[in-house]
Amino acid sequence: MRSQDWEILKVLYENKNITRTGKQLFISQPALTNRIKQIEKEFGIKIINRDRRGVQFTPQGEYLAKSAEEMILKLRQIKDHLTNMESKVVGTINLGVSSFFTKYKLPQLLRAFKDNYPNVEFKVTTGWSRDLFHSLYKKDIHIAFVRGEYTWIEQKHLLFEDQLCVASKEEIDISNLPNLPRIDYKTDNLLKSIVDHWWIENFTRPPMVTMEVDQVDTCKEMVVNGLGYAIMPGMILKGNEDIHKVYITDKENNPLIRNTWMLYHNESLEVNVINAFVSFISSLDLRDL
Repeated sequence: MRSQDWEILKVLYENKNITRTGKQLFISQPALTNRIKQIEKEFGIKIINRDRRGVQFTPQGEYLAKSAEEMILKLRQIKDHLTNMESKVVGTINLGVSSFFTKYKLPQLLRAFKDNYPNVEFKVTTGWSRDLFHSLYKKDIHIAFVRGEYTWIEQKHLLFEDQLCVASKEEIDISNLPNLPRIDYKTDNLLKSIVDHWWIENFTRPPMVTMEVDQVDTCKEMVVNGLGYAIMPGMILKGNEDIHKVYITDKENNPLIRNTWMLYHNESLEVNVINAFVSFISSLDLRDL
C-alpha cells in the first residue's frame, strides 16, 4: 500500500462519502475510487459498499480504516527518525493552531523560523483549541498552540497572557451593561464560562444580547461601528486605539486572563526539527509581536 492509501481510508471512514473525501484530499472521484479498488485487490477483501445513503464499510474495511490512524502515525515517526539521524534541522512540522494565533502571530513566526532553517516545511491545522488539544493527544500533530487552560501533563510553555475587557465605541458605565446592547461571538466553552461567571458575579439580570456573530473579528467590527459593546481579549483590539476598553477583574480584583500555550509531547524534543522550533518559539517575547 502507498502511504497515501492509509490517509484515504482514514478520511473516507470519517466522511462516509466519496465526493467529500476526494475534495478534502484533492483527489478526483475516479482516482479515489480506483485507489480503493486497488486496496481491495491487494488485501483480497471488500472494503466498502455504496448506496444512496453514502459509503458503508464492511467489517474488514472498518478494521482496516481504524488501523489507518496508527499506520499514519507510525510512518510519520519512521520518517522523523530517519531525518533525525542526519542531525540536520530539516523535515515537516505538523502544527495545530488556534484561529486567533493563526491570524495574529503565526505568519511572522513561521517566516522568521524559515529564514533560519529554510529546509523546514510546515503542515498547519487550524480550529478550536479543544479540537487541537485532542489532535495533540492522539499525536496527529507535533505541537499545539491553544488558548485557555487544558490539563496537560507533558511539555507546555506559556506564550503570553491576554486580559479580557469590555470594548465599546464610546465610554460607557460598566454598572449599566445590562441595559446596553451586547454583541456576542462564537468562542470555545472555556472562554464563555469565564465571561458568564464574571457576569453572574456582577449582575442580577442577563445581558441584552442584540447580535450574535460567527467570529471575534466580525464582533470587533460591529463594536468599531458603534453597534454595541463586547467582552473580548484585549489583544484583539491592538491597533484600534479609538475603541474604549475597560479591563475586567474578578471579585478579588484579579485580572481575568486568557492564556495562550504551546503544548507538545516529551518525546517530540528528540526530533531535531521540533526541538529547534520549540527552542525558537520559547526564546521569543510574543506579547508585542
